Amino acid sequence: MQDTHSKLIGYLLWIFGFLGAHRFYYGRPVTGTIWFFTLGLLGIGWLIDLFLIPSMDREADLRYQSGDIDYSVAWLLLTFLGVFGVHRMYMGKWLTGILYFLTFGFFLIGVLVDFWTLNEQISVKNREKQLA
Repeated sequence: MQDTHSKLIGYLLWIFGFLGAHRFYYGRPVTGTIWFFTLGLLGIGWLIDLFLIPSMDREADLRYQSGDIDYSVAWLLLTFLGVFGVHRMYMGKWLTGILYFLTFGFFLIGVLVDFWTLNEQISVKNREKQLA
């Protein structure tokens, strides 16, 4: 079994979990968005997630492609430096990374889209590198 996601990073993002960060990290954008708008289901869902992180980690490890691009690094870059496009540059997407840098993450809309799609973007890049 491949280890694509880290429990440690999951728990670090859980600290900001009332905003859904850990749910986005583990590939659950719908519930991540719900957590964002309801502050972790008024804190109740956020507390329950403390115990659900190990199973979310196992599911993410099964679903996504491992490779040269590390999910944890990309997610930390997106979470804390997303508006500067550093996560996109890390994945080798230099043009859009520079555009994010110049436009504050395409005026935050690009950053929000990346929260929804980053895991898939990394899987595609890792798969392409393995086939090359």
